[in-house]
Amino acid sequence: MMLPQVGEAGQAALTRARVLLVGCGALGTHLADQLVRAGVGFLRIADRDVVEWTNLQRQVLFDEEDARRGWPKAAAAAERLARVNSEVTVEPRVADVDSANVEMLAGAGVDGKQVDLIVDGTDNVETRYLLNDVSVKHGIPWVYGACVGMEGRAMAVRPGQTPCFRCVFPEPPAALELATCDTAGVLGAAAGVVASIQAALAIKQLVGDVGKFGSLVTVDLAAMRFGSVSLEGGRDTACPCCGKRAFQFLDRPADGSSATLCGREAVQLKGAGAMDLFQLAERWRSAGRLEVNRFFVRCRLVDPAEVVLTGFADGRVIVQGTKDVGRARALYARFVGA
Repeated sequence: MMLPQVGEAGQAALTRARVLLVGCGALGTHLADQLVRAGVGFLRIADRDVVEWTNLQRQVLFDEEDARRGWPKAAAAAERLARVNSEVTVEPRVADVDSANVEMLAGAGVDGKQVDLIVDGTDNVETRYLLNDVSVKHGIPWVYGACVGMEGRAMAVRPGQTPCFRCVFPEPPAALELATCDTAGVLGAAAGVVASIQAALAIKQLVGDVGKFGSLVTVDLAAMRFGSVSLEGGRDTACPCCGKRAFQFLDRPADGSSATLCGREAVQLKGAGAMDLFQLAERWRSAGRLEVNRFFVRCRLVDPAEVVLTGFADGRVIVQGTKDVGRARALYARFVGA
């Protein structure tokens, strides 16, 4: 409250604020920690993954016990944050954010429940275009961030006032065009720097200190170089999203797609619909060693012994022990069904 940019009125605004954080990995854990410590009143954390040992190098809310039990990241983060600031409501959502659920997670169209801000903690480009669609369609500001290797960038989007994400990056990059955490790694310090910039942009937005948001901040810790690319006047009237209001990514039906998980020997497969976890546990009981809780059913298979299956109520199954999508689909068909 001593900061002139915040003050008592700004702190009160933070206390009333509702934020959706999508992704709780390297960026997301730093973001969640800083927003909760700043006193944001409500934080909904949506993440599809579970904590792994390799996460601990850069995902600061998790510890070895979280990795040992393979706890969902959203739930593990909520447990830790409750001990950081008990006055903040932290709502974990163990879910893969897609076109079928993103508007519900943002509270769009729900009277009095829409979030005030969306913050990007994701590790994939496709979801960012989806968040941009939701932002523009419903007038919800959002803060973009990305980090790989020792580099990163961040930008705030205010619908109707600044360029949207598609004004700056009109189309998703082609396959293999960008490095990933699997191919280039991630320096934990770089994720912390980028997330801190995002958190500052988020807090400025929430306290009403909108200032000049029309810039893309870039970070290169290998060269110890920081930059800011002005986006003043960068709104594109021909932009498919904010110019023509065509929400290509939001209107695309969610399907039973697959995805290899960044930094892990694992493939996520989406089923056709929700699953009954108790029924799934019964199906897997003879296949290996089971772990059952309110979030998932996990089976460490006897055959093949190197594979672990984790099923979630929303119909997703993570096949750990392979990055071969074809093999993962075969195991899914064998142990879950068509």
